[in-house]
Amino acid sequence: MPTPTVNSQITDAVTQTNVKVLGESPAQATALAYQSYSNAVGLALENAMSTQGGMQQVANASTSSVCTMIIKAGASA
Repeated sequence: MPTPTVNSQITDAVTQTNVKVLGESPAQATALAYQSYSNAVGLALENAMSTQGGMQQVANASTSSVCTMIIKAGASA
């Protein structure tokens, strides 16, 4: 039974492809980490903005309530 031989150009192409993939993987991993980090920071800022808006509504409601109390106190005096 003859032993199969592989063309050297084929083995060279496969080797170069493997080296390319292994060479690019650290950059892709770093890019993925940066994207995840920026997404987390964006969500944190969205939550902070939402909380600030909610606190502004509480401040507006309490200011309105206090103004109403002052007006009622002045009218009864």
